[in-house]
Amino acid sequence: MKFKSAKINAFRTWGLLLTMLGMGLMILGTAGIVFWGPAGKVFAGIGLVIGLIAMVASMAIYFWAGMLSTSAVQVECPECHKFTKMLGKTDRCMFCHTILTLDPNQANITAEQLKQQQLNQN
Repeated sequence: MKFKSAKINAFRTWGLLLTMLGMGLMILGTAGIVFWGPAGKVFAGIGLVIGLIAMVASMAIYFWAGMLSTSAVQVECPECHKFTKMLGKTDRCMFCHTILTLDPNQANITAEQLKQQQLNQN
């Protein structure tokens, strides 16, 4: 259960991964010039363009997560007693990953029971 995280943190993680991917592609593209000389310019151009697209996508995801964060409901986690932001009816604590809910029908059930309910609805 430690690998599950809050929705806002998941968006930020994807933004960070895209940032790292974009920077890595830009560096590898530029390294093409070092390894192949003038013939590596095409490789460098492709790496720089794809890296730029990944960086712009990362910026969009960070912006989207920030906008979601401003309208998120703040609740106190019953486990760690820290304030965390919730998106939707159910989310996880950003700190201790406890499942939180605003829906009284889903309160006091385990993660497995919640998963079973969601499978039955689909």
